[in-house]
Amino acid sequence: MNPTITTTHRDLIEKKLSCVELIQQHLKRIDEVDEKIHAVLSRLDKRALEQAKAVDAKIARGEDIGPLEGIPFTVKDMFLIAGTKTTAGSQILKDFVAPYTATAIEKLESAGAICIAKVNQDEFGHGSSTEHSSFGPTYNPRQLDSVPGGSSGGSAAAVVAQIGLFSIGTDTGGSVRQPAAYSGVVGLKPTYGLVSRYGVISMVSSFDTVGVLANTVVDTRSVMAVMAGQDRHDATTISAQPIQADADAPKKVGIVREYMQGLDPEVAEQYEKAYESLRQSGWTVEEVSLPNLNQALPTYYILTPSEISSNLERYDGVRYGSASTQSTDLLSGYTLTRGEFFGDEAQSRILAGTYALSAGYYDAYYKKAMQVRTLVIQDFAAAFADYDVLVGPTAPSPAFVVGAHSDDPTEMYLIDIMTVSANLAGIPAISVPIDGPVSLPLGLQFLAPQKHESQLLVAAAMAEEALDTHLSEVVV
Repeated sequence: MNPTITTTHRDLIEKKLSCVELIQQHLKRIDEVDEKIHAVLSRLDKRALEQAKAVDAKIARGEDIGPLEGIPFTVKDMFLIAGTKTTAGSQILKDFVAPYTATAIEKLESAGAICIAKVNQDEFGHGSSTEHSSFGPTYNPRQLDSVPGGSSGGSAAAVVAQIGLFSIGTDTGGSVRQPAAYSGVVGLKPTYGLVSRYGVISMVSSFDTVGVLANTVVDTRSVMAVMAGQDRHDATTISAQPIQADADAPKKVGIVREYMQGLDPEVAEQYEKAYESLRQSGWTVEEVSLPNLNQALPTYYILTPSEISSNLERYDGVRYGSASTQSTDLLSGYTLTRGEFFGDEAQSRILAGTYALSAGYYDAYYKKAMQVRTLVIQDFAAAFADYDVLVGPTAPSPAFVVGAHSDDPTEMYLIDIMTVSANLAGIPAISVPIDGPVSLPLGLQFLAPQKHESQLLVAAAMAEEALDTHLSEVVV
């Protein structure tokens, strides 16, 4: 079992190792394994070691250290850290150096956590496998010919490969939970607005959330408790109760019927075993229907490209980022820059979104999708009136082989079918690893009402204890 934040914190207090030694171990781990998994885009060695020396000095003076103090972590390359490269996995930002630091990272570093690396992702978060990074794909540390999920695949791979004890990602339609499921770690997407997105490169502004990938639910809770809260720099942040470990345990759990439809029989069997384990632990577990969930995926893939087409307008080769050297005037500069430096998936989503928002099509596509989004929100509200939490698969299958869906974007989009609804509704959701039908894991997804992170995390921790999970060994 990988070391946890809790055990590592104890080792630092008891001086079983110094913070400098801890950081050096994780930096050495990058040297040992990253050539095989390609999770890391940039390293922050000097900065990290300087922070580690400060933690050691504090311990030497006999001062108390906080639960995250000295703990190494990685961050998806969507997050700005002043003075470091931030690429969002795109060639158009390959040389961009951040002028300031994202609020979420500032909060973690104020709590003493130490960022050691920026990690790979699908370009601007457009993907479910980390194959759409313009810097090359990331590979699953549990099976190197398979994807780690996406778009926060570098974060998931780093945690599994013991490069940092946790990682920060973004979740717009499942980009924390799905790689957590594919890679066999815990992945939390909080309520929309619970964590500031100031200093996080935008993909879809009404969906984007900042999430956590870690080895255990307790570790995930510790990290989220630090990041959560309002921020004067982000008007979409919300006030919420502090995340507590002693929230009421859920008594009634609803299995979402629509999430179980169409699963491979062997995959469905693994989930049924997990539900039975919950029943054996004393939970009331019943099936519940959310009839509009069948429309969630097409709704998501109308709304998100529409916002993408707007958010990516800023990358024009004029203000910042890469610019084509072949242009002869302003218009050709725009077209050549965007054609040269945006990847195929980014261009595809820009075109789809521009079409959905265009005159004559807005009412037929975007407006109708917003109406369906309201129906999905209402379905969840009705279900939560009867159930404390909902449960279902995180993804319809284990991780697939790299390249398996490269020629069929529809198949790639279908991977998100179980995760996008939580983003449509703005509710918190978490994926907990369970055994898959083969050597790769699956993820069991719990969902709760808005601002109910504490209860969601209690449910996930109880499930983590109840499920007899035996994940395959890491091969790197």
